[in-house]
Amino acid sequence: MHILNPEQTAQALPYAELVPAIEQAALQFARGEILAPERQVVRIDASSVLLGMPAIGADISATKQITVHGDNARHGLPAIQGEVIVFDTATGRRLALLDGPTVTARRTAAVTLAGIRRLVPAAPASAVLIGTGVQAAAHADALIEFLGLSQLRIASRDRESASRFCEAVAQRYPQVTATPVTLAELPAHCLQADLVIALTTSKAPVIPEQLRPETLAVGVGAFKPDMAELPAALLHARPIVVDHLEGARHEAGDLLRAGIDWDKVRDLPHVLAHGIGESAVTPVLKTVGHAAWDLAAARVAVRFIRPD
Repeated sequence: MHILNPEQTAQALPYAELVPAIEQAALQFARGEILAPERQVVRIDASSVLLGMPAIGADISATKQITVHGDNARHGLPAIQGEVIVFDTATGRRLALLDGPTVTARRTAAVTLAGIRRLVPAAPASAVLIGTGVQAAAHADALIEFLGLSQLRIASRDRESASRFCEAVAQRYPQVTATPVTLAELPAHCLQADLVIALTTSKAPVIPEQLRPETLAVGVGAFKPDMAELPAALLHARPIVVDHLEGARHEAGDLLRAGIDWDKVRDLPHVLAHGIGESAVTPVLKTVGHAAWDLAAARVAVRFIRPD
């Protein structure tokens, strides 16, 4: 069995291969060719949970085990830790052990990229990222490496954090202009951007209500019913696409709090198979994650490990 650390896991998951793998897995899941039950959540203590996410494919299977310990900062440890175990479906033979948080970050960014490919009317040239955490870093890499974006604006409550994030982007990608943005400046910058992506755990919407009709708004960070990044007015004004419909019904606080009509919500597999249809405005994309996306990442990693 191959054991990959975070850096090796990232190297094994290039976005050029990960995005089509996500799209393939989405279609297979819709056809019942991937079995993936709802995420299991087991309480450890008042601030900690164990999450289990298995997915079974005809070729390989994967199960992700993640622990979230909310008080780990005082121990000098990350709050989220975990791994993805990859095995041969036919025999159960273990193939790889991948870093769980790295898989989550990169496959989540790849889902966003898949949505962009299907929902944006023209190739985006600029983006606003709201947040400076792990997901924001993965999305910055994805937008630059896969789409070739050269203009990023990074918004955060803490301007110093946004500035540090932009400096890190400039070091990795000298051809990219990354500009820190304050929350007060955010609405004006969002009106100029092709993409606005929220990557926070906010309990109040952070994406402005007013965007250009062709701008794609993406909510990524809010994953609990009491969280929200997308404003209700924007959700009621545009078509809504989610990555996984049943998961969104339980976890997408933005949509739940806005009281949207679920009969009008489409998921990514439907859009991949049938398109989004005619609309005067670009849809809103909301992602909550799913084990099938981890399986897609596992397939890419196994091909990287065993290129034959």
